[in-house]
Formats: sequence, C-alpha cells, structure tokens
Amino acid sequence: MGVDYYKILQVEKNANDDELKKAYRKLAMRWHPDKNPNNKKEAEAKFKQISEAYEVLSDPQKRTIYDQYGEEGLKGQVPPPNAGGAGGSTFFSTGDMPSSFRFNPRNADDIFAEFFGFSSPFGGMGGGGGMRGASRMGSMFGDDVFASFGDNRPMSSGPRKAAPIEQKLPCSLEELYKGVTKKMKISREISDASGKTLPVQEILTIDIKPGWKKGTKITFPEKGNEQPNVIPSDLVFIVDEKPHNLFTRDGNDLIFTHKVTLAEALTGCTVNISTLDGRTLTVPVSAVINPNYEEVVPGEGMPLPKDPTKRGNLRIKFNIKFPTRLTADQKSDSEGTSPHS
Repeated sequence: MGVDYYKILQVEKNANDDELKKAYRKLAMRWHPDKNPNNKKEAEAKFKQISEAYEVLSDPQKRTIYDQYGEEGLKGQVPPPNAGGAGGSTFFSTGDMPSSFRFNPRNADDIFAEFFGFSSPFGGMGGGGGMRGASRMGSMFGDDVFASFGDNRPMSSGPRKAAPIEQKLPCSLEELYKGVTKKMKISREISDASGKTLPVQEILTIDIKPGWKKGTKITFPEKGNEQPNVIPSDLVFIVDEKPHNLFTRDGNDLIFTHKVTLAEALTGCTVNISTLDGRTLTVPVSAVINPNYEEVVPGEGMPLPKDPTKRGNLRIKFNIKFPTRLTADQKSDSEGTSPHS
C-alpha cells in the first residue's frame, strides 16, 4: 500500500471526521516547522506527511481510492472510480492523448491556513521565515498560541487562493509557425448552493499565436476544483516545443543543416529547403564553405510574436563530408589549387 496515512495521523481505519480533525490539530501543532527551529528539516518532512495524510483521509473520494488501491491508486497507477477529483486532483485530455489521473498533494501551509485561519502562528521564528505564505500575526500571542484553540473553534479568515495547476502543452514547430487552435477537455468539481460538489467537464479553447515560444503560458483563471473557503486554482498551460526533423529554433531564427561534399564546399552548391508553410526555397551558395560558415536567408525564420508580419532569419549551416582518401588525380588537382604551388 505504500504510505500508511492512518499510521501517520495515529488514527484507526474507521476514524470519523472529528477524530481526523483532532489528530491533525494535535500533530500539526507539534510539528509545525516554525515551532521546531532547531530541527526544521525533520519537522518540515513530518508536517508535510501529516498534511498529506489529512488531505487524503478527510476527502471521501480520495479516502475511498486510498482504501481500495493504496497510495498507488492516488498517484495515478490505478484509475479512479470517477472522472472528477477534489483538492489537487485534476484531469486533462486532448484528442491525441488519453485521460489521466494525477493526485498532487496540496501545499502543507495551505491546508494549515485553511484549518486554523493562518499559516504560521510563530511569525517565522528561528530565522527561517516560516513556510510558504507564512503569517506574521501570531508572534504577539506567544509560542503557545495553539493552546487557545478548542477542538471545534478553528479561526476563520477570508478565502485563500489555491496554488495554480500547470500542464505542458506540446506543439509542433509548424503549429508555432502558423498558429493553431487547440481544444483541451478538463474534468473538475464545482459546488452548488448547498455546498455539495458536482463533477463537470469543460472544453477549453487555446489559440496558439504564430511565433509563440516554448515556455509561453496560457492561464484560465479559477478553473480548478471548487472547495469551501478556497478560491479555485488557475489552470496554466505551458507551451512545449516538439522536436522537428529538419529545423531547430534559436529565438526567432530557424536553423537548417545541409550536407555537402568537399567539392561542393569548395566550388558552390544549391540548397533546396521545404519551409514550414509548404513552400520550397532554392538557395544558391557561391561562397567557399568552411565548417563555421552560415548562409543567412533574411525573413524566412519564425514570425515575431508581437508582429507576426515580420520574421526572423533562416540560417543554413553546413555539414561537410570529407573523403576518406583521395585518388592520384584528386591529389594532383588539390596540389594545383594549393596556395603554396
């Protein structure tokens, strides 16, 4: 089963919500990293384990998957019973990619902040500054601020924003050259007026503009799962460039490598290139080609993202094939063209 979440929270397998909350409250107070400045590394690891265990066991769907399939089911090796997921579970699919389940444990401080109303009651003591999003408000109450909480009296605060969910968006070089519209199907959970969560599916339309580069981000605000007292995550798609069999990209330039013989390198050649938009370029090369030589064709590179009417350059590099041996005639010809002859 892998990780034993029940053992981490020190509860029985039939523990109810109140028992889970009580266990989490006790252990989170004990192992919060800001309360353990002299043992921060171990405390952070335990705090993260405790938070992940509580996230799974307090969510009925995750707990069902865990009880049936173990940690492997949560981490995507076994498909879940439904297509929706709460918390950090998100489902993506495209026309050429099967649906997949991925459980991403939420940030431990986010869970703590949602439970108690703030993320660090110690104000980042010990010089560590607390974990991500740590609050400075707690230091005025002293180190025993947790003692003021009853079992059923967690502090409240305004809704927090869940961390963004990122997904790579593979694009071919042709798609980034010409632009393309992609459809992404997502499954998520929304809350109705009564607070009940319902699974829904949506189709998101992504317009890839000509010239976009690897790493370009497209954000869909608040398209993550809806949860009480939480502003849903933003879904962020990140452009990823697929390798191309002819071209490589260098900023707004395209690089094409052409093989030539030694004779062509010395006497000139003609290079025929099929462009990304289906044209054929014929490029005559009359210069003597050395291993570092580049023939530049202006305006035949990638479109500029801010002005697609303009383009970078096409840079032709050369791979010179040297003969393994020369005939007597070739040696004679070579000597005749030698500058020392």
